[in-house]
Amino acid sequence: MVRLKRIYDEPAASDGLRILVDRLWPRGLSKEKARLDRWEKELAPSDELRRWFGHEPEKWREFRDRYRQELAGQESLLKELAGVAARGTLTLLYAARDEEHNNAVVLKEILEHSSIG
Repeated sequence: MVRLKRIYDEPAASDGLRILVDRLWPRGLSKEKARLDRWEKELAPSDELRRWFGHEPEKWREFRDRYRQELAGQESLLKELAGVAARGTLTLLYAARDEEHNNAVVLKEILEHSSIG
C-alpha cells in the first residue's frame, strides 16, 4: 500500500516506511520531528522542473509527463519501493501545500499502476 502524507503532519505507527521524496529539506522542520526512514532526493523532480512547475495546477499534465521522463533512470529504486509497498505500507512524504498536484502523487501512481513491481 502506498500512502501520501505531508511531512508536517504528525507521524503515525500506521505510516510504515516513511520516505521523503523532495529534493529540498522542508522549512522549519527538524530531522527528529520528521521521523524519516529514508530521504530519496533522486526521486524528486529536478530543480529546473520544480521551478518551471511552481505548483501551478494548469501545468499539472505537462509536469506529470516531464517528471515521469525524469524518473525513467530510477527504475531499480522504483522497483524496490514497489516491492516494499506490495509487502506493507509505504508512505511518501512531501512538503507541498497542494495535496493533489505534487510529485508524490505522480510517484504513487507509478508505484501502484506500473509493471515495475
